[in-house]
Amino acid sequence: MKRLNTNVLLMIIVVLAVLALNLFMTWELPNISAWVYSPELTGTLSDGNENIDIDPQYFASGINDSYTGLRSWGIRRGGRPGILPKPDPGTPELLKKYNSIYIADTEKPKIYLTFDEGYENGYTPKILDVLYENKVNAIFFVTGPYLEKEDELIRRMIDEGHVVGNHTVNHKSLPLLDEKTLEEEVVGLDRKFYQKYGKNMVFLRPPKGEYSERTLEITSKLGYVNVFWSFAYDDWAVNRQRGWEYAFEKVTQNLHNGAIILLHAVSRDNAEALDKIIQYARENGYEFGDVNELEQLARGGMT
Repeated sequence: MKRLNTNVLLMIIVVLAVLALNLFMTWELPNISAWVYSPELTGTLSDGNENIDIDPQYFASGINDSYTGLRSWGIRRGGRPGILPKPDPGTPELLKKYNSIYIADTEKPKIYLTFDEGYENGYTPKILDVLYENKVNAIFFVTGPYLEKEDELIRRMIDEGHVVGNHTVNHKSLPLLDEKTLEEEVVGLDRKFYQKYGKNMVFLRPPKGEYSERTLEITSKLGYVNVFWSFAYDDWAVNRQRGWEYAFEKVTQNLHNGAIILLHAVSRDNAEALDKIIQYARENGYEFGDVNELEQLARGGMT
């Protein structure tokens, strides 16, 4: 009995010691920016993950026909090169009503590149190198933390002829915000950008691809062009990269006239495949359009 009591006492001491150690230790937290911005739209895509059950027709998380209801941008891919994707029914008309865009002129073999920059993962310099060498410009949609931390990269984007777009301050779903908070998220980032670089933002990409008719109307009245996309894939998961060949195959098998391509700059695969994607597209008759043209196309001022 005495030995049993001694063992119990020792166990209690060990447990208390472990608890005390946990109280005084400072645990290293994961990259907060990466954690906050990882649930990107394209979170509705399921490439390479058989455990996600999706509608085989549309890559979208839901449609609500009301003025305020949250919608999640979705498209049905063409399935092979040259075939145009199909958006959710009724959305092209809705986007056009509010000077928004997801695809450019489908009569011309032009492609437009866009990159989402929630946080820097070390690959943007290589992406910029490739774009510079190939004389291609792109829109880089940045968030508040990116604007605060990555001054050198943003200055390089501007100096090398790219456009810096608005991905909001905190990457919140815009339909879930009241009008005042929504404006703070969008105009607040634009104001900070102007203070640092003397330019205003024109293009807006709604975080997670989530929008409503209300958010389109509000942001359009504020002067922004909402830019969605005609191709994207699940490239944002930094712990599930599958090699440059996978990225190359995904993008090149979905090229089409007027494509607005969304790529996440946090992807190693995208950075390594980008030069080959550009070369392949040009060899197959496509050219890369100046992304500034998207404003004119959205506003109906370009034929």
